[in-house]
Amino acid sequence: MLSRLMSGSSRSLEREYSCTVRLLDDSEYTCTIQRDAKGQYLFDLLCHHLNLLEKDYFGIRFVDPDKQRHWLEFTKSVVKQLRSQPPFTMCFRVKFYPADPAALREEITRYLVFLQIKRDLYHGRLLCKTSDAALLAAYILQAEIGDYDPGKHPEGYSSKFQFFPKHSEKLERKIAEIHKTELSGQTPATSELNFLRKAQTLETYGVDPHPCKDVSGNAAFLAFTPFGFVVLQGNKRVHFIKWNEVTKLKFEGKTFYLYEKKIILTYFAPTPEACKHLWKCGIENQAFYKLEKSSQVRTVSSSNLFFKGSRFRYSGRVAKEVMESSAKIKREPPEIHRAGMVPSRSCPSITHGPRLSSVPRTRRRAVHISIMEGLESLRDSAHSTPVRSSSHGDTFLPHVRSSRADSNERVAVIADEAYSPADSVLPTPVAEHSLELMLLSRQINGATCSIEEEKESEASTPTAADVEALRGELRALCQGHSRPEEEQVNKFVLSVLRLLLVTMGLLFVLLLLLIILTESDLDIAFFRDIRQTPEFEQFHYQYFCPLRRWFACKIRSVVSLLIDT
Repeated sequence: MLSRLMSGSSRSLEREYSCTVRLLDDSEYTCTIQRDAKGQYLFDLLCHHLNLLEKDYFGIRFVDPDKQRHWLEFTKSVVKQLRSQPPFTMCFRVKFYPADPAALREEITRYLVFLQIKRDLYHGRLLCKTSDAALLAAYILQAEIGDYDPGKHPEGYSSKFQFFPKHSEKLERKIAEIHKTELSGQTPATSELNFLRKAQTLETYGVDPHPCKDVSGNAAFLAFTPFGFVVLQGNKRVHFIKWNEVTKLKFEGKTFYLYEKKIILTYFAPTPEACKHLWKCGIENQAFYKLEKSSQVRTVSSSNLFFKGSRFRYSGRVAKEVMESSAKIKREPPEIHRAGMVPSRSCPSITHGPRLSSVPRTRRRAVHISIMEGLESLRDSAHSTPVRSSSHGDTFLPHVRSSRADSNERVAVIADEAYSPADSVLPTPVAEHSLELMLLSRQINGATCSIEEEKESEASTPTAADVEALRGELRALCQGHSRPEEEQVNKFVLSVLRLLLVTMGLLFVLLLLLIILTESDLDIAFFRDIRQTPEFEQFHYQYFCPLRRWFACKIRSVVSLLIDT
């Protein structure tokens, strides 16, 4: 029987599992792993396949059966982490954005980061002014199709490619103009390098948004960047805290806490699992960007006296060590197989999301990019101050068109996209139908709409069913504001109950200890005084002695049965 059990366990350990990892260029890498294979083994296989040495910036992301995303931990078993049925599907993505991507040692690393930021731009995680958006898109065109050729690139050729969730004809013309006149002669590597240099200067570079709610019930998105902790609300950065000012990160249930030197920020995640993922991302990012050596990494716990929390430790190298290691790389640059850009109209299999190419040209004008004034750069600011528009204060909402020449310098707000395992991170903090919800809320409150908003609403012409659905959405959002307060009350009640249970347990243990010590032969004055009291003698003869005899009888019967067998 023992041999059969051992052979069965060995067969289960030798079982192979098929893993498919979707790469940044949407190609797939398939391999097989053993049941007990660690995440590091799979990651090393993937980096060897990509010929990648500067691999500390990257990671493998997966989504569990509960639709919660995770980063694969390299020190744990792959099979145990995924908790799903094979074959396993994962994604290779940038986990830690380099603070200066142009300073990366090898071209293959810069190319992979380029692909990640290109995805961020498409999925709306990288917000920028219209002029910057056109320049970034032109760099992508130059890197992937080369110099402009009238014979190969007819009029309107840039509209066949999808750089953002939504395009306007004016933006497409600007992209083509820059590609034709300013970028001729640039090699793919040069265009990618210029793209990285430009992207690194943008406010939302490296943002991986986590949806949450603040203490007032307002929707917010938390993110960790190479420069610090960021809170976004309504496409406005309301908090920015540098890593050296973050003193502690903690979570309890669905509540996330960030401790700064002067303030404590509190936010509520959708689920406890999402909150734990947010906390772990924060711990890893802080260790990677803040510490000088990996030997300074410590195990972090989210527990306190009355809550059983989680323990987590970042297991990789820190940014400074990665840069020092990269400087020592001496090898021939590996060959890069760049994936050429495929026009979106001729490639329906690309699954980046809904494309405007399938919408009639007249309809595309109605769903153009919403515009906002340019952002002032606050990346290096040490204060938790909101990003302000030069003409609209703190709010970032669609506004009346200006006839001035500088009205074209605005920020492109990218529409929301649903998260899927093919995407690297969740979309930007822009709710779907945000414009319609805003108009509806203003109508309910009796406020008037601007000219631009009226044009947008007329172009979309929602039906009665759409309006009713939007009303329901708005009511749900309003009702959701009271949930954090209820959660706080429930947590307080639970903490009080835990305190009572812990107190009762401690008293019970102390009572048992006192009885055992009193019944023992310890010759201490305190115990002698207790033994001489009438109450103790009554307890000793009426309860303790019969109970001791009963236990002795049971023990003798069990021992005799064991001897007989």
